Amino acid sequence: MIPAPFTVALIQDGVAPTRGETLERTVTAIRSAHALGAQVICLKELFDAPYFCKTLDLERFNLAEPVPGPTVQRLSAVAAELAVVLIVPLYERQAAGVYRNSAVIIDADGTVQGAYRKMHIPHDPLFEEKYYFAPGESHDAVQPTGSRGPAGEAGGFMVWKTRYATIGVLICWDQWYPEAARITALLGADILFYPTAIGWHPAEKAEWGQAQVDAWRTAQRAHAIANGVFVAAVNRAGFEAEAGTDGIEFFGHSFVYDPFGRPLAEAGTDETVLMATCDPARIEETRRNWPFLRDRRVDAYEGILKRWIGLRND
Repeated sequence: MIPAPFTVALIQDGVAPTRGETLERTVTAIRSAHALGAQVICLKELFDAPYFCKTLDLERFNLAEPVPGPTVQRLSAVAAELAVVLIVPLYERQAAGVYRNSAVIIDADGTVQGAYRKMHIPHDPLFEEKYYFAPGESHDAVQPTGSRGPAGEAGGFMVWKTRYATIGVLICWDQWYPEAARITALLGADILFYPTAIGWHPAEKAEWGQAQVDAWRTAQRAHAIANGVFVAAVNRAGFEAEAGTDGIEFFGHSFVYDPFGRPLAEAGTDETVLMATCDPARIEETRRNWPFLRDRRVDAYEGILKRWIGLRND
């Protein structure tokens, strides 16, 4: 039986001067999305703080909190009140010295299903994430007491069977890896969510800005087509300064693509709540006509497990 259509909302925004203000502003945005008919609502990467990875600073480890912690408890109550599924990306403290870039999945009854931990950790100018985050690992699902946990897990990738849809969650840098999208789709996701913090270095914007946005969209549109799933990416918006740097301009442009790669909704650079209705019948239709999963040569892909293969004489 094909599941019923579901409506998603992506909250594309920046941050307020304090974490408390950001949290309350986010609750207001969640209520607005619910009033518009949203059933599954996704926030941006590290939603409740400025993107703190622009420089190295020991004090910023203090931004992390356990799962579940105060922020998740607050949003669990909102999810239960509104009967919405929430995807809440935040900085997780797993243990002393072990911190993760995570996304907590809260079902429509307020139950914390668990969390996905970002698998691919970048190291680039102004994106110093290897300093702050340990990568996700196999069998690494966060399962608080009383949670249902993921519906499926493979090598650290997970899907979650929520009230309205079976969802997969990947985070930002994960979006460039077809292996991550493929495995999550094979686990049975109806939709892949990518909470994101991607932006322009001001000095590079004129030369590379449009090409960067195009590449970002193209990579994730390809995930939708190759796997026959919906793909939704929610990015930050607005300029964030940082002492000693030129800062980062987070460019928004959040989107939702259907399994054929067609845009269902696209945002500009301003703060917005982006809405789209996803019909799982499109997954069935697309995969019948483009049966990429059926025709995969699973017996021939051992090479993908190597970091590099090269020529025989390399």
